[in-house]
Amino acid sequence: MDRPAVRDAALLLLRICLGVVFIAHGVDKMFLTGITDTARQFGAWGVPQPQLSAYIAAIGEMLGGAMLAVGLLTTLIAGLLALLAVMALYFVHLSQGFFVAQGGLEYTMVLAVALLMIVVFGAGRASLDEVLARVEP
Repeated sequence: MDRPAVRDAALLLLRICLGVVFIAHGVDKMFLTGITDTARQFGAWGVPQPQLSAYIAAIGEMLGGAMLAVGLLTTLIAGLLALLAVMALYFVHLSQGFFVAQGGLEYTMVLAVALLMIVVFGAGRASLDEVLARVEP
């Protein structure tokens, strides 16, 4: 099926859903769980430089999620968020099995693959990237 409008709508929906998920996780790390407890948990999981990594993850998820949702620097941001997801898989979820109820990898794996789809297919026409590309210099 080669229908650009359907493709663009699907990419928009995917970007918005992923953006909201990442914003929520970043807000949780920074404000709900808190950066101190997040860093402590990162340290327990063996994440290098847990304090710095907690800040990078929280800010990256909040800012990256917002940029992904509106489609700004989309492929770069999706790639960076996919890298964060792969790091979470490595440090946290691989040793916990498959199912998310036991802390397994299924949820994070789906996030990483969905982000890679955006890296491959781009933001679509319903994005700030597309609007900015149309602006005459």
